[in-house]
Amino acid sequence: MWEAAMIPSWARSLLARLTGDVEDDLSDPEHLRALVEHSRDVLCRLGPDLCIRYCSPSALSVLGRHPRDMVGQRPSIFVHESDRNIIAEAAIRTMRGEDIEPTTVRVPRPDGVMVWIETSTRVLRDRAGKPSEIILVMRDVSDRHNLRLRLEMEAVTDALTGLSNRRAFDTALRREWGRAARYDSELSLIMIDIDCFKAFNDRYGHAAGDDALRRVGAAIQAVVRRPGDLAVRYGGEELSVILPRTPSIGAERVAHTIRAAVEALSVPHEGSPHGILTVSLGVATAPGRTGRNLTMPDGLLVGADGALYRAKAGGRNRVETIVLLAPHGDRRAA
Repeated sequence: MWEAAMIPSWARSLLARLTGDVEDDLSDPEHLRALVEHSRDVLCRLGPDLCIRYCSPSALSVLGRHPRDMVGQRPSIFVHESDRNIIAEAAIRTMRGEDIEPTTVRVPRPDGVMVWIETSTRVLRDRAGKPSEIILVMRDVSDRHNLRLRLEMEAVTDALTGLSNRRAFDTALRREWGRAARYDSELSLIMIDIDCFKAFNDRYGHAAGDDALRRVGAAIQAVVRRPGDLAVRYGGEELSVILPRTPSIGAERVAHTIRAAVEALSVPHEGSPHGILTVSLGVATAPGRTGRNLTMPDGLLVGADGALYRAKAGGRNRVETIVLLAPHGDRRAA
């Protein structure tokens, strides 16, 4: 089945470098068969109809499918539905003679495991120079992909509370304000401060302070569950919640729920006038058109900070709100 002519020059050169063998050795069909059938990558030959003519044994360990079940099928049918167009387009472009970069797609195995597969293709031509076959190489890069995702997640996650961090906050606030301005929807922001937290640390120690932060963070996350909303550790004992497409009354309701959830923790705090750990919250809401007369989204942050200051000055363990008005004359202003 395997002959030297079936292997393109790039593959022959690569095999020669990897094995240290001379070109004459690579012309041995048995030698080539051993290399292909013992490769950890899945190697396939596709005909001009883009159907698989040959699939190497590693398909069983990598894709969970026996090679004979793949022969006669187009590779795209084994790919996740959302990614099928990626691999199909790559095959078509390869047949046209284009040199394309490797692509990564999701492949669901029959056992339910989703694997990330990097695919690369090369075209083989007949003596007349016409495309005759495609060599498709599929490599399992799930570990590499998952590591990248974990590192990306760690870069935007606060290690102590598990909430998003300030970096994620800055990115999300700019993104959500852009959407609010584009669709003229309302964006709300809640700034949260743990009351008398310095006194808490001084009395109970920083280990207890860290535990309190974790518990408050968990209480906030339990409330903020709507897709698109973001709970953040803004810095120190200050936390925040971004609420896209949320009017003032809805954001205020969320803030009161958070306040009550933290109070219900009943964490002793003798340095607080309330005797337990509590939070103060400032809520600011702006319609998308507010951007015409305020520097946004910084104006939303300033507004929430001002509301938070009033909540703390008014006795703490309370919620204060502010609505930033749209430009004068806009009848839809809040």
